[in-house]
Amino acid sequence: MHVDHHPLIRDFPAQRERLQELRQHDLHFARLAERYEDLDKRICRIEDGVEPLDDAALGALKQERVVLKDDIARQLEKRAASCCGKCCG
Repeated sequence: MHVDHHPLIRDFPAQRERLQELRQHDLHFARLAERYEDLDKRICRIEDGVEPLDDAALGALKQERVVLKDDIARQLEKRAASCCGKCCG
């Protein structure tokens, strides 16, 4: 069974430009986004049966993905409220 990825650009379509800016200018955000997308791809491989993993461990990975996504959402909101959005500060 094929499972769709949850890329950040799909989950935050209205934040496309801000996502790109933060990836380029904020090392912490870039690492966070990379970790999220790597984890999402791994979860999809597991759910597709490409990579074996038990249900409990898969559940833990999904929970970690939720925590990362929530952190990314908070940072996007914080940046949106902080200034014009051009300096990422």
